[in-house]
This record gives sequence, C-alpha cells and structure tokens, in this order.
Amino acid sequence: MIPQLFVEKIDLGDGRSITIETGRLAKQADGSVVVRMGDTMILATAVSARTSNPGVDFLPLTVDYREKFAAAGRFPGGFFKREARPSDSEVLTMRLVDRVLRPLFPDDYHAETQVMIQLMSHDEEVMPDALAGLAASAALAVSDIPFYNLISEVRVARIDGKLVINPSREDLEKSDIDMMIGASMDSVAMVEGEMKEISEAEMIEAIKFAHEAIKVQIQAQLRLQAAFGKKEIRTYEGEKENEEIYKKVKAAAYDKIYAIAKVGSAKHERGAAFAEVKEEVKALFTEEELAADGDLVSKYFYKTNKEAVRNVVLELGVRLDGRKTTDIRPIWCETDYLPRVHGSSLFTRGETQALATVTLGTSREANQIDSPSEQGEEKFYLHYNFPPFSTGEAKPLRGTSRREVGHGNLAQRALKNMIPADCPYTIRVVSEVLESNGSSSMATVCAGTMALMDAGVQMVKPVSGIAMGLITDGEKFAVLSDILGDEDHLGDMDFKVTGTADGITACQMDIKIDGLRYDIMEQALAQARDGRLHILGKLTETIAAPRADVKAHAPKIITRTIPGNFIGALIGPGGKVIQELQKATGTTIVINEVDEQGVIEILGTDPAGIEAVLAKIASITFKPQMGEAYEVKVIKMLDFGAVVEYTAAPGNEVLLHVSELAWERTENVADVVKMGDVFQVKYLGVDPKTKKEKVSKKALVPRPPREEKKE
Repeated sequence: MIPQLFVEKIDLGDGRSITIETGRLAKQADGSVVVRMGDTMILATAVSARTSNPGVDFLPLTVDYREKFAAAGRFPGGFFKREARPSDSEVLTMRLVDRVLRPLFPDDYHAETQVMIQLMSHDEEVMPDALAGLAASAALAVSDIPFYNLISEVRVARIDGKLVINPSREDLEKSDIDMMIGASMDSVAMVEGEMKEISEAEMIEAIKFAHEAIKVQIQAQLRLQAAFGKKEIRTYEGEKENEEIYKKVKAAAYDKIYAIAKVGSAKHERGAAFAEVKEEVKALFTEEELAADGDLVSKYFYKTNKEAVRNVVLELGVRLDGRKTTDIRPIWCETDYLPRVHGSSLFTRGETQALATVTLGTSREANQIDSPSEQGEEKFYLHYNFPPFSTGEAKPLRGTSRREVGHGNLAQRALKNMIPADCPYTIRVVSEVLESNGSSSMATVCAGTMALMDAGVQMVKPVSGIAMGLITDGEKFAVLSDILGDEDHLGDMDFKVTGTADGITACQMDIKIDGLRYDIMEQALAQARDGRLHILGKLTETIAAPRADVKAHAPKIITRTIPGNFIGALIGPGGKVIQELQKATGTTIVINEVDEQGVIEILGTDPAGIEAVLAKIASITFKPQMGEAYEVKVIKMLDFGAVVEYTAAPGNEVLLHVSELAWERTENVADVVKMGDVFQVKYLGVDPKTKKEKVSKKALVPRPPREEKKE
C-alpha cells in the first residue's frame, strides 16, 4: 500500500513546472523529498544527530550531491562499473547548496548534519543542478531539524535579451548570462556564474528576476510543510555561555585589539600582537578556571576581536593593514618567469601571490567530461592549487579539495569567453598559489590572463578580478575593496567580480547576513568596477597585448581539413603512414572526423617538420583537374612509357604513355625523356577504356602541320 503523498506544484509561467513530493521515499530520514521537472527527478534527504559532540563549536554540515549513471540509462566508465568519488561538476553543485544553507542554521546548532541529494532520473532538457538547492531546503522543511529560513536556488539566463529561469542546456548555449542564484524569501545569499561582458546594472536586474522566482518556490515549500504537518522543531543543547567571563574578556581585550587594528600592520605581525593580547587575557584566569572554561575564554576573545576590528572599520574607515575602504594593495607582476613552459606569469598583490603556467596542446589533450547529466570536452580548462605553505602552515595533502575545485572553476569561467573561438590549441592553465592573504582566486584570474598573453594566445581582451567585502551593523556599512583573509573571516560578504574593461565575465558572492540591501550590492559592484580597472591597468603595464606568436620552444599548431575519403590513406594500414610521418618530422598529428571531413591538427616545434607533414597531406589529397597543366618528374622508365610523379604532390604517380610523348611516332621512350627529367604535362582525366588516369606531354606543344603527299 502506497503511503499518503503530499505534492506541491511550482508553475514557471512558460508551460513548464516543478513538483515537490514527500511521503513516498526514504521515510526514516528526518526529512525527504522528491523534486521533479520534466523527467528529471532528484531525491533529497536530511538527517541530523540528536546530540552534539563535546567540544565542537561549529556546525558539522555535509552537503553531498551525486548523479547516478542509471538516471541517464548509462553505465559508469572504468573497470569496476560503479560510481566512485564525485566528479568536479558534482563537487561544484555541493558547494552551491552548502554555501546557501550553512549560514541559515542557528549559530549555536552544532549537531552532525547531512544533506544528501541524488539525481535519480535525468531529462536532457532539464539541468539538475538548478533543482538541488530547492530539494535540499524542502527536505529540511519537512524535518524537525532547526532550519527556519527556507531557501531555493535557480539558474537565470538571458536569451535574445529575455531573462529565463532554469533553461535547458541547449538554450543555455545561446545565452550571454549563466548565473545560479540562491536566496531566502527576504534576501539573496549566493550568486555564482559567468557572463559575456555584461554591465553591473544588467547583473542586478538578473539577480532580482531570479529572486522573484525563488520566492515562488519557497512559498511552495511552505504549502508542502503545512500540508504534511509541520513537525515540532527538536530541542537541542545550545552553546555553553557565561556572561561574567564574556564581560571580563571584553573588558581586558577590546581596547587593546582596537588599538592594534587601527594602526595597520602585516598579517604575521598583527597575528603575533593579537596572540599576545590573548595570552594576557588568559593570565587573568586561574589554571582551574581555564581547565573548566578555557573554551569560553577563547570563544569570547574571538568574539571581542571580531567586534573591535569591525568597529575600527565602521567608525574610523581604517582597515587591518592601514588601507582605506577603497584602496587596493600594492601590485607587482612579471611574465615569462619560467624559461621552458609555454607561458608563465607571476601576480603579487599585497600578501597574495599566484604563479600561473600555460600549456598548449592538440584536441587529444582536451578535458573529457563524462557524467550522467553532461558529456563533452573542454579545450580550455584551469586548475588551481592551494598548498598549505601559502598560508605558512604544515598540513598533509589529501587530494584536491572542494575549495580548490570551486576556485579553479570560477577563474576558468572568468577567462574562457575571452579565448578566441578559432583558437586551434587545447589550453591548460595551472595556478599555483604561493602566498595567500585574501582572494587567491582573483589573483589566479590576473596571473592567468598574463600567462595566456605571454604564451601567444590571442585573447579577445585581458581580464582582471577583485574580491569585495562588507561590514555592517544593520545601519552603518562599509564596502571593502580587495579584502584580506581576516576581512573575509570577520566580514559579512565575500563578493568576487571579474571582467574586462567593457563588462563582467564572472562572479561569486556569498552573504553571511540576512537582508543584504540591493543598494549595498549596487555600491559593491560599482566599487568593484573601479578596483578591477585599476588592477587591469597594472596587468597591461606588464604585458600590453598577447605576443604575436607562441615561443620558440612552444609547439605551433596548424590545422587542415581534408575530404573524409582521404583519412584512411593518411593513417595507413594499422597507422603505419601517420606513425612514420610523426617519427620522421618530430610532430604530433591528430585526425578528427567532423561532418564527413577530416580535421587534421599538426603540432610541432620545428617549422620544417610541420611543412613536411603539410607536403605529405597535399600529396595524399592531390587531385588533378581536367585540362590543367602540371609539372612532373620522371621516376621510372618503361618500354611503353615513363612513370612520372607530380612535383607538387610527391608520391602521386601516373603513367605517361609512349603515345603521349610526342606528336611524332616514338620508337624508344629514351629518345624523348630520361630519368629525372622535369617537364609539364596536361591532365586528360580517366581513360574510359583502361579506367586509369591519363596525362600527355605532346598536348602542351603545337601539333606540327601534316606533310602533303607528293603525286
């Protein structure tokens, strides 16, 4: 017997709809829903422990998103034929949901919480990542987990000037905006996406449009919650508090921290000064008191530190390193730093430094994408590495982190639309973050731009990026340009914006407070544009335009298109022809069949080798035209003619029959031509009798007049 179902429908206003269902699946979870759009179905579950682990002073939240290959009627790749570690696209979807949910749990809720989202059925017309946030929030809505501020997420695109919610992948290809927006009923919490040089006003318009659609989806969740019967929110043990200890810590530390913060200092110097104040505070307590409440002392010191630093900014307009709110840290740049890579650059801004490298290759090096919801390849991709030494720490390396995947994806999206559509190379950019104190992802964008230009990639326009912050007490606020790591920690917003001189190419925004006003967002974008253009000026001072060509040691790539019926001849039996050609010329040759044509990529550092490959291709694909004259060379003598080779296409041979040597009767071929002779012949097409190609030497000389017979 099927249990009672509760279903709510969301009308998207264009004939499409989304349904949310609960009561059928995964009923032992604290909350579970199935979200459906078209034939795409997502199961989301939420489970939270009933008690917190002692000593945990944060929310141990895990958001997991997985796509099942069975959802698309496909088998997983690999030997074991089983889904294993998450793909980058799955990790990015996890981050999109986590960043919206995490700030909206109660500050004192520290129980282990897991939200699992699974793609169970996939419709190619529906992109599932746009439904993941809705599914996660709906699962929490029908649970008793303390989560009061429901959210949703949508994708917004602009196609032919019209804004659209949750477009298909095919429609998205025609859009100049691809943004994911996450929001509650009252305020936007997360923005991430890429754009094709749109203005700040256009971006705000798209965010507002998405927010209205999100409000409709939250109302549907509230209706589902009411119909299902809203569960009584579970009671939980909040954080331990002690007002007396807090007052004692604040009285001892606030003024000292305020004094340090308003002077302006470097990261390590400032950290040492704050640590000294903390030790002085701890000295006010006995060993017994610290043993019992040392965690509270540390907690209240951090709280006091945060309050003092924020007040310095709001009251004095002075930041931790002494800058004003709109100031950008000192920048220095360098290109061509690494002698043997195809392109490189160093970008240093304050205490953040990124070293970017560019590697050029053929389509064989393209990044293959194979997931249930997407298949294809990327000919431009960027990888971001964040080693622990960049922050002066020693930590074990445990593979690529979610943060590295997310930051690399943001930088990739910032740059990719500035790679020319006709660029023949596959391009890999790698950013090594060598120092970090604020926005290493934006340093990656800047370093990546310069490295690409250093490599000779003809970028449409250079791109720069900046991270913006916010500190507000509800009334007063300060928008901070080029934020430090501490300002990200202590502030209320992390807003990264990248773009050219003409518009925005990518953004990522996380809001840590409720109710961010649109006027503050508009000011942040305007201030970001000024900072972005300042940084762009520093980049173009270092390298004004892409180098005219790739470097001498970097591979050059030439592409040629041949008729599909010649592909086999170029490859040869078992690949013999192409393998020998690559070995002889020192090149890499890649052949792709596209629309019954052979697209050939020739990659090499030696121009002579590339020319030899081109000559071979010309030879194989050479097709003489009826009535045209061609230069040939005698390569073999026969009793009944000579075998000649077209000099423009070595290897292409044809028989020059003795009857076509001269108008006079030729008894001996050697009387007219000899081995190695070079001359012109006329192509006469295919002989209908012999079915073989026919050329003539005599056809290019006047026919002698016939002698009159004597009587």
